[in-house]
Amino acid sequence: MTDHPTFVVGDVHGYRDELADALRDHELVDDSDDWAGGEAHLWFLGDFVDRGPDGVAAIELVKKLQEQAEQAGGSVETLLGNHEILLLGMYHFGDTAVPSDFGPRSFARSWEINGGQLADQDDLTPELVSWLSERPVAANTADHLLLHSDTLEYLEWGDTTEEINEAVREVLAGDDLAQWWDVWRRMTTRYAFRGPHGQQAAETLLDQLGGERIVHGHSVIADQLGIHPAQIEAPFLYAGGKALGIDGGLFVGGPCLVVKLPWEPQD
Repeated sequence: MTDHPTFVVGDVHGYRDELADALRDHELVDDSDDWAGGEAHLWFLGDFVDRGPDGVAAIELVKKLQEQAEQAGGSVETLLGNHEILLLGMYHFGDTAVPSDFGPRSFARSWEINGGQLADQDDLTPELVSWLSERPVAANTADHLLLHSDTLEYLEWGDTTEEINEAVREVLAGDDLAQWWDVWRRMTTRYAFRGPHGQQAAETLLDQLGGERIVHGHSVIADQLGIHPAQIEAPFLYAGGKALGIDGGLFVGGPCLVVKLPWEPQD
């Protein structure tokens, strides 16, 4: 086990101030939204943008905290979510048609359908584009496998987290629209760990990539449980304890969950 506390945060979707409040509740930032977590490690699982009002402001907050935490001996890192791929795809390709047998497709079309905000595109700088494009899509920390999406599609990019991250990073450094679209498509899939074969799917991923438990965002907990997001108070442990969902559904009235690892349900 690590000797520093490790926290994970799910999908923010533009709610920058609610994110700051949630981090403050866990004493990870101070009243000025500066890093106060000391040597703590903090991981974000992606989807900072779309649907809510301040996606780029949320990214800028995380980028600032990353620099401050490093100076304090701590760590702030983020994975890319499918909405970051959408944001970047819109930035690079706009309404250029994607080669497809399934009718008209483009990043602009999907971006609009999925809650894209013009303010995020307007506020996106080349520096932020470069920084985002270098972020990983999978990570191992504190005996956990961190992913944005609850999918097995990550294995299509490689046999280790390093291979997977390098493969995606290579796509994001290039201008192959079909490859970019494939990243977006794969990362929108979900629910691999649900149902009678869910635990087996989770264990397949863990056996290949390492870790005792998967932690993911992407799929709103309330949708999994069939309840209103406002009723969510904790992450969702399922698949025989092998998967932990932490997307509280902030954009639909749920909480911004900041979860300390390892997490176990309270009796």
